[in-house]
Amino acid sequence: MTRAEQGAAAGVALEEPVAVETAETTPERTSGGRSPLRGRAGVLASRLWAATRRNRTFSVILVTGALLRIVAMVGYTPVMFFNDSFDYLHVAMKPYPHPLRPDGYAFLLLALRPLHSFALVAAVQHLMGLGMGLMIYALLRRRFGVRGWIAAVAAAPVLLDGYQIQLEHLVLSDTLFTFLVVGAVTLLLWHDRPSWKVAAAVGLIIGLAWLTRSVGLPVLLGVLVFLLIRRAGWRTMAVLLVTCMLPVVAYMGWYKAENDKFAMTESNGIFLFARVYKFADCHKMKDLPVREMPLCTEVGGSRQPNSQDGIWNAASPLNRYTGKRFNPELNGIANDFAKRAILSQPDDYVRVVGHDFFRVFQWKRTVFPDPATYAQYEFGERSNALPEWRMDSDYTAAQEAVAYEQGRARTKVVEPFAGIIRGYQDHVYLRGSLVGVILLVGLAGMAVMWRRFGGAAFLPWCLATGLLLAPAATAEFDYRYVLPSVPLACIAAALAFSPAARVRLRRGGVGRGVDEPGPAPSGDAPKKKVPEIAAG
Repeated sequence: MTRAEQGAAAGVALEEPVAVETAETTPERTSGGRSPLRGRAGVLASRLWAATRRNRTFSVILVTGALLRIVAMVGYTPVMFFNDSFDYLHVAMKPYPHPLRPDGYAFLLLALRPLHSFALVAAVQHLMGLGMGLMIYALLRRRFGVRGWIAAVAAAPVLLDGYQIQLEHLVLSDTLFTFLVVGAVTLLLWHDRPSWKVAAAVGLIIGLAWLTRSVGLPVLLGVLVFLLIRRAGWRTMAVLLVTCMLPVVAYMGWYKAENDKFAMTESNGIFLFARVYKFADCHKMKDLPVREMPLCTEVGGSRQPNSQDGIWNAASPLNRYTGKRFNPELNGIANDFAKRAILSQPDDYVRVVGHDFFRVFQWKRTVFPDPATYAQYEFGERSNALPEWRMDSDYTAAQEAVAYEQGRARTKVVEPFAGIIRGYQDHVYLRGSLVGVILLVGLAGMAVMWRRFGGAAFLPWCLATGLLLAPAATAEFDYRYVLPSVPLACIAAALAFSPAARVRLRRGGVGRGVDEPGPAPSGDAPKKKVPEIAAG
């Protein structure tokens, strides 16, 4: 069969041929005395750069994304802050296991602290954003043979979304978490049969993601289910699980040494209480313990409108207890009460979870949960003064920010650059309804590959959906929780247009070579030039 016939059989037009190689099978090369490791890294980098230059669409998107991030850095210097930023800073200045959230992101701030530059923090996070776009494109293009323009479109949301760029410019954990999850998915999908070394690397990355945000646990569960479906073998799964748990167990040991409890936080029960706060009716709970009765409020009475008011509002029933808000005793009481409410009122629980989950897919962004919080997700016309609330007996939030920077830390708005990125954010972002369309496209592609449980798209699609559902099930909807799922959803949607999926749709074929790309040639075999459709 000629090359043209091979391309036509797969239902795609021929593009410039590329070599069938993967990071796992590329022969080690040396030249000019370079080490094999450096030679391999150089080859991979040069091939990625060459692939990028061949696709003008992706090149334009990537360069535009980089320029927009530069404009944001110049327009809002040195960085922007969110309410949670100062908790991370507090840990970075005086490390301790925080009771509200794990310290993974604070460790990044701690590592960068000697350089005393919030601008560097922002730059690192913007590079993570660009890196995610490169990973998405490389995975789809080089591993699965997706057409260049489709791979470029799949990478566009993370590279060009105005709210994504603003999230990267905040001192906040979401960018690091998303980067780690996308990196783990890319590494795992790049190898049809991951070796124990790949499994160890993926496990370690997921463990770090778990230390960055608590929803890293569902990510681990999703990856293990994927490996089980793919029959990766118990050794591979065991290695991944062990390496994932190493940093997590070490952190929990530190937490126990400081707080005499083997845990990561003291907040899971309190956040779950916030989830049931809007509907919990003590009259429907049987045998309610006396210690939980202070959490009862009259339905439709003095309750505040949002679930998070159950934690932060002055009228929260949690304030009826003495002591610190996030302590083991109160966390246990709130957790027991929340579980009791869910079991007593399952229909109400499903209703509030479904309401928040489907809020993701609204076309128009609305002010939520309140104007002050919503404003922190946008490039503003002026910067707010750093807060003066006390972080401990010695420092306020503002003082710790200044100490980290060793200079002015308050955001400075510099025109006209600020106006440019502000106007861009107002008009260029991924609408919620489009997120729903992307997920539906990915689901359709999985349906085509139903004999293989959705194929490679199973992992990114399930993780994307899970990351949208987890906040709705355990806390409350928040716009910042939507963005980490977008890169994964885009990968899954683009795989619906992979040659394997298209051939299966056209022919209804089964077996290897139709469902998924087969194994690449061994490293000892000579490199062959074949149509890009066969790559990966």
